[in-house]
Amino acid sequence: MPEIAQFIEGFDRFRRRYFSGERNVYETLREGQSPSTLIVACSDSRVDPAIVLDADPGDLFTVRNVANLVPPREAGGGHHGVSAALEFGVRVLRVRHIVVMGHAKCGGIRALLEGTEGEFVTRWMSIASEARAEVIESSGHDPSHRERALEFAAMRLSLRNLRGFPWIREALDQGRLDLHAWYFDLEVGELLRVPPDGGGPEVLAGPGAAAR
Repeated sequence: MPEIAQFIEGFDRFRRRYFSGERNVYETLREGQSPSTLIVACSDSRVDPAIVLDADPGDLFTVRNVANLVPPREAGGGHHGVSAALEFGVRVLRVRHIVVMGHAKCGGIRALLEGTEGEFVTRWMSIASEARAEVIESSGHDPSHRERALEFAAMRLSLRNLRGFPWIREALDQGRLDLHAWYFDLEVGELLRVPPDGGGPEVLAGPGAAAR
């Protein structure tokens, strides 16, 4: 099983990097974590946020799901994994930033756009059905550009849903929490900021970024 062997070898490299000498990061992490940032990212194997952002262990409290969606707040029964992670990050860890991180060529967004059926994916992606309707009804989106437009629209919807949690609104009002929407364009290697008001994205890093 060469695939499994490569991961075991990878752990050896990880251990040498983070558990040895002055670089022993876990010397300070073994008693607990205090990440500054909670990131809601996609499960896509190409867009691991810790790798994309070159983060160390302890930097990010990460929530990953299909299409990096934040569901609306729902009380009552059911298993609310994303909501539980958000609550833990904001109320217990007291993170200072929440980043919704989308990406180009998202399979979940494509499934939503094309109406692909699945036992669980269809129900999950219905969270962004409002964003889908907005994009399809907009005459400003050429069909060839609808996928990216929906990726952006779903991220903005997730930002709105984040504000539906009372303890997130409270932290925002108190100025101890900020919300961000970032988009990883894996085709050209750019990191974009997606404004919540529907305006055009800004290149934060990569070939199109303004000179610093």
